[in-house]
Formats: sequence, C-alpha cells, structure tokens
Amino acid sequence: MSRWTRAALCAGYAAATFLAFPFPFAGRVIDLGWLFAYVSPALLLLALRGLSPRAAALTAFGASVAAHALVWHWIYVVTVVYGHATVAVGVAAPALLAIYPGLFAAAFAAAFAALDRRGLAGPFAVAALWTALYDHARSFILSGFPWATVGYAQHQNFALLPLVTLTGVYGLSFVSALGGAGLAALVRGQRRAAALAAAGVALAHLLGFALARTQQEPQPGQSLRVAVLQGNIEQGVKWSDAWRERTLAIYADLTRRAVAQGARVVVWPETALPGALEIEPSLREDLQALAREVQAWLVVGGVGLTFDPDGRPNAFFDSAFVVASDGRILDRYDKTHLVPFGEYVPLRKLLGLFVSSVARGIAADDVAPGERVRSVRIAPDGGDGFPVGVAVCYELLFPDLVRRFAADGGEMLLGITNDAWYGRTGAPYQFLAITALRSAETGLWTARAANTGISAFIDPSGRVRAQTPIFEEALLVADVPRHPNPREATVFVRVGNLFAGACWLAAAALLLTARRRRMADARRGAMSDSPRPGADIRAAGG
Repeated sequence: MSRWTRAALCAGYAAATFLAFPFPFAGRVIDLGWLFAYVSPALLLLALRGLSPRAAALTAFGASVAAHALVWHWIYVVTVVYGHATVAVGVAAPALLAIYPGLFAAAFAAAFAALDRRGLAGPFAVAALWTALYDHARSFILSGFPWATVGYAQHQNFALLPLVTLTGVYGLSFVSALGGAGLAALVRGQRRAAALAAAGVALAHLLGFALARTQQEPQPGQSLRVAVLQGNIEQGVKWSDAWRERTLAIYADLTRRAVAQGARVVVWPETALPGALEIEPSLREDLQALAREVQAWLVVGGVGLTFDPDGRPNAFFDSAFVVASDGRILDRYDKTHLVPFGEYVPLRKLLGLFVSSVARGIAADDVAPGERVRSVRIAPDGGDGFPVGVAVCYELLFPDLVRRFAADGGEMLLGITNDAWYGRTGAPYQFLAITALRSAETGLWTARAANTGISAFIDPSGRVRAQTPIFEEALLVADVPRHPNPREATVFVRVGNLFAGACWLAAAALLLTARRRRMADARRGAMSDSPRPGADIRAAGG
C-alpha cells in the first residue's frame, strides 16, 4: 500500500468519525451514525494493514487526533467565546484534547498489528480489542473522557439498542467494530472473515429485537407529572449581577406555567440559580416562597458550599437542591465526577501555572467533587415518597456512574445540564444521544433540563419522546412512569461493565497467545539457523 493511499484512508477515517455523530447543517440535524458507525472502523483497519506495531500506533494516533478534533470542534466555542482564550488557543484546543483518545487508538493499533502478524486478528478479536483498548479504557484512565466512543453512533439503531441492557454502550462499540472489521475483510477479499462478521452483526440485531420484545413496562398508575425548564440564559451573562433578577424571574415564570399544566415536580437546569442559597438569605427565601406558592417540589441546580469552623465557605460544589412544596430544602446532591480543565485543573501544582479552569462563576478556583453517587428522595404526593437519581451534566457520560443511581433505588433519572457552553454546534445533539443511552442502559425514564437546550424526555428504550429547540426559552411537561424495581431494571444495572471486562480478558488472552507464537517462531528460527551436530565434520570430509 502506498503512503498516499494510507493517508487517504486515515483522512477518510477522520471524516467518517465526524459524520458518525449528529451535527447541525443548514437548519437541520444530520445524523448518519447507522452507517458510519461501521464505515469509520473499517477505514482505520484498512489503513493499519501490513504495518509493524510501532508504525500502526503512530498511524492510528494521527488519524484519531484528526478525527476527534473534528468531532470536538465545539471546544473552540468553550475556550474562546466563554473561556476568553485567544483564537490561537481555541484552534489548538480541540487537537490538544484529541491527543487523549489518540493514545488509546495507538494502543489498539499496536495490539491489532501484533495480532495480525500472528494470524489472530479475526473480526471478533478486532472488536474485543477496539472495545477494551480504544473505547472502554478512555472511560476511566486519567478520570476519563468517553465522548464520541463509536457505540454512541448507534443511538438511533433501535433494533440494536436493547443490547445495552446487557452490555452497556460498549456492546454497541463491539458490534460497530465487528461490522467495520467485516467491511475491511470484504474489501480485501477475505470472504470467510467478512461472512463471519456479518453473521455476528446480524445475530446482535436479532438479540436486540428479542430483548425489546421482553422488556417490561412499569406498573400502570405509577407515574409522576414532571416539568423540565429551559431558561435560555446565555453563558456570557449567566453570572452577571445585571441579569440576576431577570434570571430568577424567567425561572419563576416557567415554574408557574409548568405547575399550571399539572407538574408536581419541576426540574431546573444545572447552576440555574445565579448565586449560593446557603449564604444568600434573600435568594433562599425567594426560592422557598416560590415552592410554597406553586405547591410543587423543585429540583434546582445551584452552587453548594461547605464551611470551615469559622463559618466561611471552604469548598464549592456543582449541586442539585431538593425543595419541598412547603419550602423546606430537604437535600443536596453534589456532582461527583468533574470536568477536567472545565471545573478543576488536574495536577494543579504543575498545570495550574499555565491554565485555569473554564467554569468561572461557580468557584474562584476549582470546584470540589461530591462524596458519592446517590439518589435523593422526593414526596410530591405525600407520604415517604420515593428516590430519584439526579445526574449533573458531565456525570451523564459515564455508564457505570449513572447505573449507580438505579442501583441506589432511583425510580427515574433527572438529568440537569448547562449546554450553553457549546453554542450552536453539534455538541448539544451529541450530548442528548449520550443521555439517551443512559436511559436505555438503566431501563429508566430520563427528564432532562438543559439551560439552552436540548431539554427532553427519554423513555427506557432510549427514544427521545419530546425535546425542545436549542437557544429558546421553553418548558416540557409529561407524565413520567416510575420504575417499580430499579435495582433489577436491567442486567447492566445489576452487573455493570461486565461485558467490557470480558473484552479486556479476551484482549489479554489474544495478546498472550500472540506473544507465545512469536516466541515459538523465534525458537524455531534459532534452531534452523544453528548447525547440526557433525555437520562441519561431514562437510570437511567431503
């Protein structure tokens, strides 16, 4: 393969990866993941064929950086428009961030090349390697950033989507890589491998269809009328004193309108409150008075605090407050998984000399993480009430984290986020797709409140039942079914990322087998090169 052909395949991989995730174009949202979820891995695999592990790693690293820099084009808006960085920094930021997945692509490619040399890189082997080394590894190493793993491209493949109740999103990554390996094999004329991959993809769809037929609906009558609010407060004025009263008035008006439509619980977005309840009595009193006026429960995004012995704030949290209909503030959930460089600076003593976190307004320095993932209890109809999970923004990227809300008894998910950072880019649509996977994995309804959109209701199959336009003031109200037994809702809730763990075991076994074959080949080579006993004597004697 010529250098130019390989470069063209890498460029095709970058373009196909961009096209695999939703993005706005000419007033419409283009979403072609059903196709490019398979084309993207195929192009990368074709580009890696015949390379040594080192050359494959370098090739995949460059291709992955280019691909993810395209997908994460919205980082420019975050850094320049709202982070007030220079244009040069904004242009470089997506590529710098894309180095992170590039490292995992390099690990996958080196492993693939090592297996390929020993005849072990069959379609299922490739799928296991991709799932473990490329997609799952970047969900936890260095705190993780799993945005744009290939499984999310399948978010509208409703024949396949039920598979996540067993495997999480990584099952979709496995099927996508399997299909890509089959396409690559077909291009190379390897019909047996292509047929094997096609059979595997078909079987996965049949399994998904069977799972969809057996999914249980929540018990009738167990539902709650929920409202999600979208105040559409532009990020540039979100923490402005001049906008403080206007922001509160917008959310108060939306709350009254939601309750007029029968809402018993009203969900405000992440950091919707332009202040800190625990040190601003007037803000707290206004919120409590609103709850008493409308006689509804409020779940409100705001800034949480802890205090030192002298009563001074010593830590700031990205929080969700639970306000009862009588005005009592009953609980506060603190976001546990923070955005690196957004809400805190990793290795602050070193990197803090050069960069600062973007999310100013919540804290002057770093935001602090909450202690643990847990559900909160609401009782809009009296009695002891029931638990719900409140996932705060970035937490929605992590399957195992959101799973723990259900494992803690949460009967529905309330997702609160502030997507104003992303502007009119593909990010709000990509994030909605990610959130839809969390509903499908846990078998729970999700009510999603986003400051500038997309706010939505998502059913347990991962379908978006209602959604708002972005950058419009809006609200949605719906009867949201409660799950009667969330701890047993899906296999994934019970076992977590067991499928991803199985892919790791398969990858380790394959690499160990490849190593043993390499060592055996080396021994045979050494034996064939060494002279046989007596050979020199016989040669000398003629």
